[in-house]
Amino acid sequence: MDMPVRRPTPVRSKPIPAEGEDGLFRQSWYPICLSTEVTSGQVIGVPFLDGKVVVFRGDDGIAHVTSAYCPHVGADLSVGKVVGNHVQCAFHHWEYDGSGQCVKTGVGDPPPQSACLFVFPSQERFGIVWAFNGEEPLFELPDMGVPDDELHIWPYKYHRPFHSDPWVFAANTPDMQHLKAVHGAKFDHDDPHDTIKWDEWGLEYNVKAHHQGGVPIDWNLGLRGTGFFWRNGTYGDIWCAAVTGFGLPSPGMHQVFGAAMVRKGPGQDERLARMRAITERTIGEDDAILDTIHYRQGVLTAADRTLARYLTIVRNFPRAHPSAPYIR
Repeated sequence: MDMPVRRPTPVRSKPIPAEGEDGLFRQSWYPICLSTEVTSGQVIGVPFLDGKVVVFRGDDGIAHVTSAYCPHVGADLSVGKVVGNHVQCAFHHWEYDGSGQCVKTGVGDPPPQSACLFVFPSQERFGIVWAFNGEEPLFELPDMGVPDDELHIWPYKYHRPFHSDPWVFAANTPDMQHLKAVHGAKFDHDDPHDTIKWDEWGLEYNVKAHHQGGVPIDWNLGLRGTGFFWRNGTYGDIWCAAVTGFGLPSPGMHQVFGAAMVRKGPGQDERLARMRAITERTIGEDDAILDTIHYRQGVLTAADRTLARYLTIVRNFPRAHPSAPYIR
């Protein structure tokens, strides 16, 4: 007797809105550039969301992230220059301060009060310049459990972007099957679904496991929003930490940034080199997967309990685009 033909089960979950769908993007922190990419007195242009921003650093050393186009007639400020603590447009020499306000015109006319740039909430941590998609941050970047100035840090930017939204990479952290199947983690306990600490923006949990080569790990992992995740704890006999961020250069793409960290002190370079090698290996294991995936919540199992709950957060996460009129 012929066996009945099995047919795929249709996806029954609500779709997860893509970045840029309906002109909106999730309100999270996103890495924009490495700190070393914008030195004092420099301005650079960076694609972000569905447009372009500039990052400029004045004599005071502070990096600012603003809309890229001059409100006068739309010249690209990334081809301008920094004067003192202002960014100057190359076209008519209008100047803007860190608050985005025009403070000077090239011909001496009084600066129009309405001539201002969109200024993103931003901060510089772990050797990376970050911007929040919104007018006010909903949450902060994480602490590693050790003051930043006591950390020896290697910041990095992956050599190319991936063809998937940032939340797709972020979803690896609550994906217990992924940690085991792709990265070779063997948990010393049951999956920690019941011990995870949740809030409206994300989650944190502890995992004790053996990594590739049998190295014992005791890590605290967490994420907030959809633009970054982090971990800290021990890898063998080394205390280490890492933050991995996902820039959003355009809808359907993400650019990986991150920082590996160890405590400052004797042997710091050797310990950091070891963590760097692990970081590069781990991203390499994800490379082809995240560059080709068409992520959707399909047929899940009991091992996906935490992942399913996080995908609900992603599906319902606040989305906005207050910079839209200014960065395009």
